[in-house]
Amino acid sequence: MGTLYLVATPIGNLEDMSPRAVRILRQVRLIAAEDTRVTRKLLAHFDIHTPLTSYFEHNKLTKLDALLSALSEGDVALVSDAGTPTINDPGYELVKAALAAGYQVQPVPGPSAPLAALAASGLSTDAFLYLGYLPRKSGERKALLGQVCDLPYTLVFLEAPHRLLAALNDLHALLGDRQIAVARELTKVHEEIWRGALSAAIAHFTHNEPRGEFTLVIEGKTKTARQKWSRENVLLAVRMGLKLGEPPAALAKRLAQESGWERREVYRLTRQKERQRAARNQDPGEP
Repeated sequence: MGTLYLVATPIGNLEDMSPRAVRILRQVRLIAAEDTRVTRKLLAHFDIHTPLTSYFEHNKLTKLDALLSALSEGDVALVSDAGTPTINDPGYELVKAALAAGYQVQPVPGPSAPLAALAASGLSTDAFLYLGYLPRKSGERKALLGQVCDLPYTLVFLEAPHRLLAALNDLHALLGDRQIAVARELTKVHEEIWRGALSAAIAHFTHNEPRGEFTLVIEGKTKTARQKWSRENVLLAVRMGLKLGEPPAALAKRLAQESGWERREVYRLTRQKERQRAARNQDPGEP
């Protein structure tokens, strides 16, 4: 039985092609490529003569049986136009089908625009959320951003040049004036990584026409950026927590993290409400 290899290919600079990737592409029986015209140029550069077949968004389901049949006879490699297969490129369905049929699936790691941009962004890499291309329509884009605006994770998106300014404006409107790294044409001759606040990014790209493929890395929501709760909301949360039996100290700690209030302030309100509840229990006639 064959193995399905997921082979990462350069996103611009051909020197990023690993020796292992070259060896695997020479040894497999068949290469499934997102665009055979693009991949032929890559193979010619590295003197690779392995047969090619197309595997792209609009034939990825109809090609499954043929590729599984090829795997029954030997190894198959999957490549995208650039970067790591299945990451915002076709391949998930093939990987799932190959695993279900009992074939091995092995990654051959290499270039990836989202990871390259994240690593060089200057923003936190401890936890991040990659969401691929932003939706094309502003309404859908704003709906997506509304779902992630309160998350503390660094956000990573892809964007096309003709939609960049509209996307930056929606990001600013939904997320506030956060820090952003705008990576353009990574590893290519005109590579550029612009870093700064979203408002400054809008000004910069208003006066400098966006060109090339973009990866956006945006700061996650920080504690200081979270809107402080009103006293009424804190009191409501305190009442609910006490009603559910949450210990005052634990309740104060949790609500301080969620509300932006100082822990001692929340604890004082918690003990105050606790005493009021105790007094009402002693005197049922008290309103």
